[in-house]
Amino acid sequence: MNNEPKTLEFMQIAMKYLPEAKAKLDEAGIEITADHLQPMMELLTKVMNDAYELGKNEAGK
Repeated sequence: MNNEPKTLEFMQIAMKYLPEAKAKLDEAGIEITADHLQPMMELLTKVMNDAYELGKNEAGK
C-alpha cells in the first residue's frame, strides 16, 4: 500500500499545530531548530500512520 498521500496529509496536520508546539517548547526553555524538526516530523507521521491503520482496522471489524 502506498502511504504517500496519507503522509502528505499527516504533514499538513502536523504543520497546523507546529506553532503551538513551538510555543510550548519555548515556554519550557527548549530550543528547537530546523535541524531538529525534520526527524521529529518523520516520527510524528509514523505515529499518525499507525493510528490511522489502527482506526481503519477497528472500523473494519
